[in-house]
Amino acid sequence: MSFASLAGQAGARALARSGKALVSRFQRLLALAFGAVSLPAIANGGEANLVLPKLNDPALATFLNGMTGSSLLGWGLLICVLGLIFGAVIYNQVKNLPVHRSMAEVSELIYETCKTYMITQGKFLLILEAFIAVIIIGYFGFVAQNAQGGAGLPASEVLLILAFSLVGIAGSFGVAWFGIRINTFANSRTAFASLQGKAFPVYAIPLKSGISIGMLLISTELLIMLAILLFIDPSLAGKCFIGFAIGESLGAAALRIAGGIFTKIADIGSDLMKIVFKIKEDDARNPGVIADCVGDNAGDSVGPTADGFETYGVTGVALISFIMLAVPEAATQVQLLVWLFVMRVMMIIASGASYLINELYAKAKYGAADKFDFEAPLTSLVWVTSIVSLILTFLVSKALIGSITLNGVTYTSLWWQLSVIITFGTLAGAIIPEIVKVFTSTKSGHVREVVTASREGGASLNILAGLTAGNFSAFWMGVIIVSLMTGAYLVSQGELAQVINANPEHGKIMAAVFSFGLVAFGFLGMGPVTIAVDSYGPVTDNAQSVYELSTIEAIPGIEAEVKKDFGFDANFDKAKDLLEENDGAGNTFKATAKPVLIGTAVVGAATMVFSIIMLLTDGLNSVADVQKLSMLYPPFLLGLISGGATIFWFSGASTQAVSTGAYRAVEFIKRNMKLDGETKASTEDSKKVVAICTQYAQKGMFNIFMAVFFGTLACAFVEPFFFIGYLISLAIIGLYQAVFMANAGGAWDNAKKIVETELRAKGTDLHAAAVIGDTVGDPFKDTSSVAMNPIIKFTTLFGLLAVEMGVGMVAHGQQSLAYVLAGVCLLANLFFVYRSFYGMRIEVLNTEAPEASLQGSNEVAFESK
Repeated sequence: MSFASLAGQAGARALARSGKALVSRFQRLLALAFGAVSLPAIANGGEANLVLPKLNDPALATFLNGMTGSSLLGWGLLICVLGLIFGAVIYNQVKNLPVHRSMAEVSELIYETCKTYMITQGKFLLILEAFIAVIIIGYFGFVAQNAQGGAGLPASEVLLILAFSLVGIAGSFGVAWFGIRINTFANSRTAFASLQGKAFPVYAIPLKSGISIGMLLISTELLIMLAILLFIDPSLAGKCFIGFAIGESLGAAALRIAGGIFTKIADIGSDLMKIVFKIKEDDARNPGVIADCVGDNAGDSVGPTADGFETYGVTGVALISFIMLAVPEAATQVQLLVWLFVMRVMMIIASGASYLINELYAKAKYGAADKFDFEAPLTSLVWVTSIVSLILTFLVSKALIGSITLNGVTYTSLWWQLSVIITFGTLAGAIIPEIVKVFTSTKSGHVREVVTASREGGASLNILAGLTAGNFSAFWMGVIIVSLMTGAYLVSQGELAQVINANPEHGKIMAAVFSFGLVAFGFLGMGPVTIAVDSYGPVTDNAQSVYELSTIEAIPGIEAEVKKDFGFDANFDKAKDLLEENDGAGNTFKATAKPVLIGTAVVGAATMVFSIIMLLTDGLNSVADVQKLSMLYPPFLLGLISGGATIFWFSGASTQAVSTGAYRAVEFIKRNMKLDGETKASTEDSKKVVAICTQYAQKGMFNIFMAVFFGTLACAFVEPFFFIGYLISLAIIGLYQAVFMANAGGAWDNAKKIVETELRAKGTDLHAAAVIGDTVGDPFKDTSSVAMNPIIKFTTLFGLLAVEMGVGMVAHGQQSLAYVLAGVCLLANLFFVYRSFYGMRIEVLNTEAPEASLQGSNEVAFESK
């Protein structure tokens, strides 16, 4: 049996058994529900039943001297292919960089273990997809309005929607796999390049890896969405978009949560050994280091990559849905849809060009430097991309919709108003990272306050100072996001309000909400670069570990070998310093990307929630229903209260999974650490640590997903306006909780980095306090906070189908059935909420037989709960 194959077998077997049993029971329940009554279709259809306009109809709209929308977007397909080629070329460049065999062997071991983790996750995703499939079949097969006005779509159309949900999962999964593959090339190449004693390659290689992921991710996402728009029948395209978005959201949520739990179990288990045994960072004798390296990829590469893929797609689907629901005129729909997708194509061009420009500048300035601030060229890349995106936004908007005529009225200001609104979002993508640095950078006053507090106050004041940084960051992040959204709202009240709806009162409301969606879209205006700087971190972190695990300094004759085979003199001391400093920059930019994705999720979710409101209020025309969006309507108020409760449960459940898994990992490592006469931990011991991480990641994810799944159904079935309040609260409270946790964790992380690199105080009480603070911050920044955005988006998208099912039942006299299903789902939700703590509690094992007890207790606990 290979090293990696042991990692997930116990957990996968038990989850497969329990998962299949639950799917079977839930299928029987819904079959009973749908079999008991033939549900008529919801009046006027639903959001997933939207029919897109014909983009190839020149009577509706033409662009650039007569091109139809479909012809213009056909060129977008070509740009996407070029983006894929760009990513592939960079991939090959990274793969072919020089590397010593000792480092290559370590990175391949990490990749092989990651590969098995991904296969285990893939099987798990298919189990989760079975639950989603039940609802998709239930809604589209029994409730959705068909072409004849009856209930239920043909089986072929339902299967097509299911297929696109699988495409969404495959997209999230595929780009995540690509990310770990190139990152595990880049980590060893970065570690080896550091031996030259020059700083530039240590910066350039991780960024090459990141931009390759970013370009491939955005190009793949846009290619799929353009294919749906251009090649799927307009009557089915809306359904396929919803299926695709639900699939990618499911994939992102599962990979984010499981990866976040895995990586922090391994990280805490490895880090605490530095205090217990007074050993160095990534000591090869520590059995937890390999698991930590795998975790860096599972949590900091797989999760963010899948999350970025989903964020980009779901934001687009939210805007498409809004346009189709809020804008009555087909000609206006075409103008806005084509403009929106052309803006997305420009994103690929802007990011690729900005990367090349910035690299030329960085190489000219830093290429020969022995040392420089690694954050400087990363910061300049973000700002260069922001400026290039801004310029292209105005130029392309002027060319496409500089002067459009709708219903005999010519609008000459719409192009610049839309450009300004997107610019607010694009600026957010550059400003938010700068704000985050104030609280997480190694130069930050808040981070240095954490270090200062630790000098006399130890871990206690270290933790309090980190909490303070997180709280302040949430306040200022709120100020920034609200300011930018306010600017977008004010601009939207011009020609956009007139174009979007003929009713002035409705037009102003709809234009404001559309502007908020465009701000979220603008957040992603430099998507490939945002993904690139986020992916920079796991490579820099792994590069340190690869260096230590390779034990390259201990290889006999290594200096002569490097000189002969690679043509330079190895500088080991300088290499380690460069890798540690670069890891600090990686930590900072990992932290800066998180609030961008979180903010996008919340603002984008607001647009999707408004689309649901449009359905429930008959396009805001039902005065009685509009009045239910009020604190005076009890179900809406109760929903507002309930959403916040879910956020705090989720934070606790994900942290509990990390705590229990880390306890098991620490317990095992302490008993099996061999320091005397050993240079490396045994493969068998490293296997067991990886197995522990995988097992508890799967357990934690399963409990969380099932609680979210059944909780969403319960809220959607009980009362639609209760569900609207629930979603609003979930998004707003989730935003602040996520930003607080992410930035507090970032402050603790870089405070430890200052102690280790600047103060060189490893092994001291100050270092011990910093390490403890960092282990508190680990699940804050890399588990709970980052998984909130896919949870918010998944709940909103999945709830869209559920609430339409609930409305359909009530509208046709099946209120009792809706309440019964809500009650059953609530009980299931509470069971998994209970299980997420009591089923995950730490059990004290029999110390007389540590290895047997560890394995036996884990398996019994896993299978019995």
